[in-house]
Parts: sequence; structure tokens; C-alpha cells
Amino acid sequence: MKNNKKNYKIYKYFGRLSQIDNGWVKELNYVSWEDREPVYDIRTWNIDHSQYGQGVTLTPGQMAALKDMLNGIAVF
Repeated sequence: MKNNKKNYKIYKYFGRLSQIDNGWVKELNYVSWEDREPVYDIRTWNIDHSQYGQGVTLTPGQMAALKDMLNGIAVF
């Protein structure tokens, strides 16, 4: 059976966005995947960060663009 787990290093934890009933937490982190340049990363993690779910990664440029967009919208 093939192991699909990727090598990663969390450089900076920014915070928790939410937690689901099974204890997994959706977080924003700054992560390097497979020894590549770190990216901003939003995904679910188990409590000790040994397992992770699908997520979204953003380069620093994409994160800056998203931040600008979010500053300009009202949350409803």
C-alpha cells in the first residue's frame, strides 16, 4: 500500500479557525511541503499535527492579495 503522507514542517502557527466534533482543528499556518518554499496553509489537522486533511495553500503574493480583498469586504 502506498503511503500518501507528505514531508512537511510548520514554521509558524497563526491560529485556529474552527474545531470539529472529532477534535480536528482548521488552522492557518506557514508550512513547507516536501522541502519547498513555505506557503500559507489553511487545512484541518489532528491535535498533534501527525495527520492532516485537504487544504488550500497560498504563496506570499496570493496571501497579500487575499488580505487586501478581505479588508475590503463586509462579513455577512
